[in-house]
Amino acid sequence: MAHLFVATGDAVVRIADGPAEFVLNQPGAQCVAVDPRNRERVLAGCRGGGVFETEDGGARWHDADLPATDVFSVAYSAADGAAYAGCEPSALWVRRNGGWEELSALRDLPSAPTWSFPPRPWTSHVRWIAPSPHDANLLLVGIELGGLMRSEDGGASWQDHRPGAQRDVHSLAWHPTETGRAYEAAGGGSAWSRDNGESWEAADEGRDRHYTWALTVDPADPDCWFVSAAPGPFEAHGSRPAQAALYRWRGGGPWEELDLGLPRPLDTMPYALAATMDGLVAALRDGRLFVSQDQGDSWRQLEAEGLGKAVAMAVA
Repeated sequence: MAHLFVATGDAVVRIADGPAEFVLNQPGAQCVAVDPRNRERVLAGCRGGGVFETEDGGARWHDADLPATDVFSVAYSAADGAAYAGCEPSALWVRRNGGWEELSALRDLPSAPTWSFPPRPWTSHVRWIAPSPHDANLLLVGIELGGLMRSEDGGASWQDHRPGAQRDVHSLAWHPTETGRAYEAAGGGSAWSRDNGESWEAADEGRDRHYTWALTVDPADPDCWFVSAAPGPFEAHGSRPAQAALYRWRGGGPWEELDLGLPRPLDTMPYALAATMDGLVAALRDGRLFVSQDQGDSWRQLEAEGLGKAVAMAVA
């Protein structure tokens, strides 16, 4: 398995099937992204701390000088290498050829006055950024809680919440090779698109938990994808047992619950998922990591001593 970069809430950790190596100690480390075009480049977003970046696989980091501080999501575009950061209050920034620029048209959408994050109802944030790997101008953005927004011109203008998608967006993904395929995990269930995110259809059959959180897709099979789910937000994120599960969708569905080799339902939420040609990785909130080389049929636990907690994950 390639290197993993895991955000823990107060640090970024690099893991290569061995002890966790803390490579960035930064309060609020909330999100992490690896550049698909140069896997030595990694972005880390911090609540209250802005964005940090490394260009040598985590050996050295620098402040990326984002003009905003409260960062909830980061991404690189596989199509053109652009860097993105999503913030609270909801704002989206891009860095293409130089400094950062806010894509402020997002805040002008008709639904913007209704965006509200339930634990802090006076605000909302850009929870996920998904630049299309096939078209540098095509962007999907998830507002928690507000909807799934789409741009066809690099963020200069936006389409408001897309038909059939869930509004409480938690995770978004594109298929890396199958043009048109996009996927969503959200507070009310999951959905996918076959037309570049223009319209969406629910994918909930076979799952008895509908608060979906983490998401990834098999890079070799656009009809195989994975989500984690819990009965609700208090189980997923609170102090009570998560009663969570990890699910796989193949072909036409329905969802199948996967067995990590732990007692089920899971007492801690799978907070992050990642899939490459090397395998599928699941990061549990309590810091345990599991990897599968057979689309989730069997798993082994990675040795990652000292990780402690996992909030977000990216594969280099």
